[in-house]
Amino acid sequence: MRFFIYLSYDGTRYHGWQIQPNGISVQEVLNKALSTLLHEPIEVTGAGRTDAGVNASMMVAHFDTGREADEQLVYRLNKYLPQDIAIQKIVPVTSEAHARFSATSRTYYYYIITEKTPFEPYAYRFPQPLDFDKMNEAAQTLFDYTDFTSFSKLHTDVKTNNCRIMHACWTQVAPHKWQFTITADRFLRNMVRAIVGTLLDVGRGTLSIEQFRGIIEQKDRCSAGTSVPGNALFLSNITYPEDIFNQNVNSPFPCG
Repeated sequence: MRFFIYLSYDGTRYHGWQIQPNGISVQEVLNKALSTLLHEPIEVTGAGRTDAGVNASMMVAHFDTGREADEQLVYRLNKYLPQDIAIQKIVPVTSEAHARFSATSRTYYYYIITEKTPFEPYAYRFPQPLDFDKMNEAAQTLFDYTDFTSFSKLHTDVKTNNCRIMHACWTQVAPHKWQFTITADRFLRNMVRAIVGTLLDVGRGTLSIEQFRGIIEQKDRCSAGTSVPGNALFLSNITYPEDIFNQNVNSPFPCG
């Protein structure tokens, strides 16, 4: 049978989601845990990649097994796995369901703080004044485009740099703390961090709205802003069509 596994993780000590030759990854740790507890080789396929240091309050992966995968397995996995990886649930899906290709949307959060505090290891402190109204105005222009080559990591193996962005907005979630929420059908490598870095240039007044548009239209990563640090980025939601689930179960995490 095929199952979806829902998990969250602190990406601080991992070299991203995907197995890497030069460092430990979340996928590698999860493969080992499932293979050990199910007594058979298990390889999970994730809904996407997160870069080194990036977190997930929700990641989805699928795996196949002939054994039971239920609440007891969730309990055993959480005892076996390190503290920085937590399993929320495992649900049966159809044999054609795919954690990556069946997903209809993904949502990321990025957190900015505007003053120093010792209690925010998962936010990026930006000391310069920012015009969040202008940053939101620039973010709205993302809906006018589908080719986001300018915000993609160079030399990736994807066939297209086209994405459909459905939501992009800055909101204040606490004094001196802002959250950027972005939802799309898919994301390119490093895309969210590059978009945020370029929006910060708008917010501090070194880039106009029209120049932001021009960067997208140039389709050149070198023209966009610097990528922001990964510690403040969270994969927060993934949605799927209901008909892939063998039970009436979908993601327990609503869009923010």
